[in-house]
Amino acid sequence: MTIILSKDFEFDAAQALPHFPDGHKCHNLHGHGFKVTISVRGTVDEATGLLYDHAVISDAMKPVLEQLDHVYLNDVVGLENPTIENISRWIWEKLAPQLAGLYEIVLHETPRARCVYRGE
Repeated sequence: MTIILSKDFEFDAAQALPHFPDGHKCHNLHGHGFKVTISVRGTVDEATGLLYDHAVISDAMKPVLEQLDHVYLNDVVGLENPTIENISRWIWEKLAPQLAGLYEIVLHETPRARCVYRGE
């Protein structure tokens, strides 16, 4: 049986989007309460009934969240232009080497605005 297993995380951060035009509200310093969903895809081990222990995903995300939570994202190396598209790819690059089967990252910057990234 092949499944997709997901786990949600949250972080709060400030940002400014320097490539937006002057006068656009996102060009200015602002903040969000971000929600990120990390999904892995794979075959369930028939003996254990598991694909992943959720703790494996949490352990991989811990150092990522430490770099993102309550910071000015523009100061994070690689996030000088911290759009949700770029943040999603940045998170993927941090997780992919340690999360076999990483399938998808969904990053919400508001309850109604999000980005889906699948490492492509």
